[in-house]
Amino acid sequence: MEAFDVLGDPVRRRILELLAGGERSAGDVVEVIAAEFGLTQPAVSRQLRILRESGFASVRAEGTRRLYALDDGGLRDVEAWLGGLRSEWERRLDALETELARGRRARRITNRQESS
Repeated sequence: MEAFDVLGDPVRRRILELLAGGERSAGDVVEVIAAEFGLTQPAVSRQLRILRESGFASVRAEGTRRLYALDDGGLRDVEAWLGGLRSEWERRLDALETELARGRRARRITNRQESS
């Protein structure tokens, strides 16, 4: 599953928000998501599996509990993709800044000539 497909789902985004606050047990995640979205335990478990398999979450066993944590692997993929776009945005914003500076300079010159 593509990173943006994963992030496109509001339930998965909410789970990531929960995990960003620190490690959470599967039961804690189920409790919050069930209350907010009305999902069953199997449905939440499926979302946790998708997050785990796509590199956004990790899980470790502690006795009978499963503890989930944010995994930055999926987020690194998103950041890398955005980085390519960011360089293009920065180039265009730099060009805009140059044009705005030229316009301000031209107005100052015009104002000086009119004042003379």
